[in-house]
Amino acid sequence: MNRPAEQPALPDTSVGGRRRIQCKNPRCPHELTDPESIRRGYGPICDPLNKPKHRDTGVDQDTLPGT
Repeated sequence: MNRPAEQPALPDTSVGGRRRIQCKNPRCPHELTDPESIRRGYGPICDPLNKPKHRDTGVDQDTLPGT
């Protein structure tokens, strides 16, 4: 039976004996340190549950004529 080639070891991502946890957002380079953020997998900025439903652009619009 053929044995698969041995894979190289992953780089050491531990700092001070703890594992580094990255945000689930692929565009976010931050490490998660808060226990709640680690549990959710997102930091406070990237967390989809913390985002407002509608973005307020701050633009006031007049009503359309005839409505």
